[in-house]
Amino acid sequence: MSDETIGDRGPSDPRNIFEVLVRHGVDFVVIGGVAVIGHGSRRVTQDVDFVAATDAGNLARLEAALRELDAELWGVDAHLLGIDLDAHTLAEGGNFTLVTRAGGLDFFNEVPGGAPYEEVRARSIVADLGDGLQIRIAGIHDLIAMKRAAGRPQDVRDIATLTHIERERRSR
Repeated sequence: MSDETIGDRGPSDPRNIFEVLVRHGVDFVVIGGVAVIGHGSRRVTQDVDFVAATDAGNLARLEAALRELDAELWGVDAHLLGIDLDAHTLAEGGNFTLVTRAGGLDFFNEVPGGAPYEEVRARSIVADLGDGLQIRIAGIHDLIAMKRAAGRPQDVRDIATLTHIERERRSR
């Protein structure tokens, strides 16, 4: 997806986002479309969705990573709100839809259908992106629960795909 302009949030470069988060030591788990792709789907997505540990140290590292990515709130007149993406704001807010120099990035403190972060992390799997870059992606059952709660047409398709992938893995 690198160098491809998707939607209004600019070129999408998920690897760059992951490199910055990992370099800053952010404890995070990828959810959403990128996680579905990580389990073997051939779908396309427009952004990176993730959850993260919400302890003060991790949120300070996330703040630094977002600063490096030139992250800003995205949406109608978001720039007029005067909201700083500091650790305190990240801890107190629900969900953040962001635009970065590497494309769309959505940080979720609250995910409908999602378990507490520690549980999602414990059930996540490590995805090796090559060249030593590893990230955690949500497990299939957690993704299905989140997708079921969201219920959009793409989520319904993702549930079918994830269910098929899981069935195929069990039959091997």
